[in-house]
Amino acid sequence: MEDYKVVIRPLVTEQGMHFANVKGAYSFEVAQGVNKTQIRKAIENLYNVKVRRVCTANRKGKLRRKGRSIGKTSDWKKAVVYLKPDYHIDLF
Repeated sequence: MEDYKVVIRPLVTEQGMHFANVKGAYSFEVAQGVNKTQIRKAIENLYNVKVRRVCTANRKGKLRRKGRSIGKTSDWKKAVVYLKPDYHIDLF
């Protein structure tokens, strides 16, 4: 799978910015069917960094209501990527 299809988007939040500065941990939304080694290779190729470890979590979609109709947002997968101490990503 292509690197741009593995990593969908970076997750930029206040907590994510804090962990990026303190621990070197960056969070991304990734495709549903990818594993940790595919995520590691994609991040290393896209951002020219060395990855120390990858943690993943499957996130459930939330229920949303508009008037009388009830719907649900899509499920998605989150990856937290820890970089080696000498590296950082400039997006964060």
